[in-house]
Amino acid sequence: MADFDDLLAANQTYAETFDTGGFDGVAHAGVAIVTCMDSRIEPLAMLGLSLGDAKIFRNPGGRVTPQAMEALVLGVHLLNVKRILIVPHTRCAVASNTEAELRAKLAESAGQDASWLHLHVVDDQVRALAEDVAKVRSHPFVPEDVKVGGFIYDVDTGLLNQKV
Repeated sequence: MADFDDLLAANQTYAETFDTGGFDGVAHAGVAIVTCMDSRIEPLAMLGLSLGDAKIFRNPGGRVTPQAMEALVLGVHLLNVKRILIVPHTRCAVASNTEAELRAKLAESAGQDASWLHLHVVDDQVRALAEDVAKVRSHPFVPEDVKVGGFIYDVDTGLLNQKV
């Protein structure tokens, strides 16, 4: 169990000053963000938001997967979401490698065949972003008054660039 001792100690320190118990869990700024799992992205900070302001869904590439769409629909109808940002980023592994390249890297790391894995690489980020925005805008459970935008986050400058 010692594998997590450092994290549990940090959590203990965090809990000592924790003051948001009982929070209602809605998105107080009315924002939902779909972005990549990349650790260089701080979704709340990059938008000037704070704890409780937004619903955040992260996955490789920041794509609108069925699971992300489920989160967005729940956010829109139950959690005060009025604006949705879809935010992939520069220098993303799934957008700068082919599926074969990623499979080879995984096979080397894992020491086993990875040829059967489907990794959802993105060969054109702007096109994929436009498709994801259209997917959200056209979903029957996303009302027309919900604003949906597509942005690319630059991991080297911290800036968002709206593409859609």
